[in-house]
Amino acid sequence: MNTEKLTAGFASFGKTVSSSVTPFAARSQQWIREQTGSASVQTELPHDYVELETRIEALKQTHQKLLAATSQYANEAYDYPPNIRESFQDLAKGIGEKVNLLSKASSVSNAQEALTAPSSEKPQPKTFSHAIARAALAGSQQLTMATPQGSTEPDPLAQGLEKFAVAEEKVGHARLEQDEKIQGMFLAGWSTTLNQSIKSAGKARTAVTNARLSLDAAKARAAAGGRHEENYTEQQKRAIEQAEDVFVEKVDEATSVMRNVLDTPEPLRNVAALVQAQAEFHARSAEILEEVAKSIDEIQMDQETSYRRARDAQ
Repeated sequence: MNTEKLTAGFASFGKTVSSSVTPFAARSQQWIREQTGSASVQTELPHDYVELETRIEALKQTHQKLLAATSQYANEAYDYPPNIRESFQDLAKGIGEKVNLLSKASSVSNAQEALTAPSSEKPQPKTFSHAIARAALAGSQQLTMATPQGSTEPDPLAQGLEKFAVAEEKVGHARLEQDEKIQGMFLAGWSTTLNQSIKSAGKARTAVTNARLSLDAAKARAAAGGRHEENYTEQQKRAIEQAEDVFVEKVDEATSVMRNVLDTPEPLRNVAALVQAQAEFHARSAEILEEVAKSIDEIQMDQETSYRRARDAQ
């Protein structure tokens, strides 16, 4: 075996490893000295840069907190009551389809057959409003089927519940439309800002930290043993100058990145879209419910009138 070649190979390998590990080791040692309070030098970051870092941290936390809350808009069943147990048959048909089938049924058996027949529609949404709609229609159906054969007077409560069911389904559909808008116009935008823009600012800040640690490590090495700056070797002076150049470059780059992230109007534009989607949903819901409230009031007033007449006739 050629021991000289083997020794030379190990030496070459050692230099390669040393060149890649030493900067990291130097930064690590400097970081440890700073954490333990034994660092002899620590370069201060520019005041403007520190202010930008504080603002970026605030922006990051704001995005994380609001996304944690609003991410529920991506979950269809976020308001679905946990105590409800609905079967596949309950979810097989929409309210509109059920009402249409019931209106065509000539008997109780026909109604049952129509409701249990297979449907080509996909399973109905599991939202609070849709659950209310299904419960109201089921009650209306039961009351209607319990009405004596040959009766010419429809059950007022059954009528009101059917109208209420139709309205609640519309409210549920409006909620799903709202959720879709929020997912596309708010959640997507804020997730992109957090996972791309703010993350890139974080990488730029990390580069600044590494450059500062490398600079301070170079200064610490040169000052080892109490040497003053005028006694540094040319190699030590060059190492410090190069580290300073890299530090200034990284600070400038990070400053530019952070300002771009902070100045973009995209986050507020996304919030405006979120609020608009909510406003449209609540306005549409109010419109639907006000309309059905009038219809149910009319049925209720007719029932009140019939009830009084029946009592007065006794």
